[in-house]
Amino acid sequence: MVRLTLLTLVFSVALAAQLSPLDAPKTVDGTAVAPPSNALNKSDLEFYVRHLYVYGPPIEIEIADFSESELPGLLKTTVSASYQGSSRQHSFYATADGKHLVEGSVYEIDANPFEQNNGTINTIAAPAFGKEGASVVVVAYSDFQCPYCAQEGAVLRNQLKNEYGDRVRVYFRDYPLPMHPWAMDAAIAGRCVYVREPEKFWNYHDWIFENQKNVTPENFSSKAAAWVSEQGLDSLAFAQCVSSKETAMQIEESMAEGRKLNVTSTPTLFVNGRMLPGAQEWPRLKGVIDYELDYQKVTKNAGDNCGCEAEVGFPQ
Repeated sequence: MVRLTLLTLVFSVALAAQLSPLDAPKTVDGTAVAPPSNALNKSDLEFYVRHLYVYGPPIEIEIADFSESELPGLLKTTVSASYQGSSRQHSFYATADGKHLVEGSVYEIDANPFEQNNGTINTIAAPAFGKEGASVVVVAYSDFQCPYCAQEGAVLRNQLKNEYGDRVRVYFRDYPLPMHPWAMDAAIAGRCVYVREPEKFWNYHDWIFENQKNVTPENFSSKAAAWVSEQGLDSLAFAQCVSSKETAMQIEESMAEGRKLNVTSTPTLFVNGRMLPGAQEWPRLKGVIDYELDYQKVTKNAGDNCGCEAEVGFPQ
């Protein structure tokens, strides 16, 4: 089974248009240079990272200024690679002489290892089910046209809901992929339902995933309008909301948040900040949730009442 993700697209383009042969090092513009020797030099670092990840010329590289890190003797920077709306960030640490690089994450033993993710995810005004204040939160970044999202949606709405009830809070975040022609329209429509009658959102969520195979770009509007009428919603207000795209900004904010979290495919779940990309089989997801429920009895450093500060915006 083949799954195409945004990150796969980035790598495919990179491989198809990679740098000149590295036996004669060149910069992106073709100017001959010496081999990289100092990680603190942004040109050297860019050249090194492009080779490390086979990031070809179509991929834009941005390197933040080095600053003091939480690790004594090491300076830190963030390298951002982006292509057509998809982005990936790398955290690098360099020695003071620029000779050695370390890539990875730094953890504090007395803090939640997923604290940064929890602080980035914004669940304010996001569709949710389960009790507020639950010690475990599942956040799903999803695409209404994605077949794997339909599978995951059924798991969340059936097994998870039936197994845990109010012990787990589930939030929905939109992440329509550009390769899906009616996904953005479906996301906008879903938010139009939610902002007017929040309790109806999950009816919409279940309906569109259950009928996904019968929806096309040409018939989506008529099918959505018929569903709205069946649900007893204000058809005129819904049509105006969809046609004006008044909820599009909320979708863009959700997608920007996902990119900052390095979401590159749908579905992607976060369980108390722990990233689980791809459709999760129920035994695997249940195991993570059970572990987190027990862990939070001791640490109480995540969940719906973790006190995390929401941060919304595009990757820096």
